[in-house]
Amino acid sequence: MADSSGQAVILAVDDTPENLDVVKGALGADYTIKAAINGMIALKIAQKVPPELILLDIRMPGMDGFEVMSQLQANETTRGIPVIFLTGESDSEVRQRARDMGAAGFVTKPIDSDILRQTVVAAFSARSA
Repeated sequence: MADSSGQAVILAVDDTPENLDVVKGALGADYTIKAAINGMIALKIAQKVPPELILLDIRMPGMDGFEVMSQLQANETTRGIPVIFLTGESDSEVRQRARDMGAAGFVTKPIDSDILRQTVVAAFSARSA
């Protein structure tokens, strides 16, 4: 759902405020960025006003990104929202699990702003294709 300015809304979920700052800096000029510092907050935001895209950290205390993704997919309101995982994981099994769950992409931490922008643009292009 676009906001009142017509910008697409992206929900960024990460327990590290610095990573949320990087996301806002990289994408804030072109998208409305909503932020959540944990999975429970992310689910509440996504269910109340579904964003067009979610950037989701895999490793978070409490509810990890895989559990958040499972709950998003189990809810009719949030099921179709593309998810790009933000991860420091280089383990191919972790990435395969995310792909199997339907991830729209990955951005490796530390976050490179150019790669983040390219991955987001590609996810939006794939969705509209």
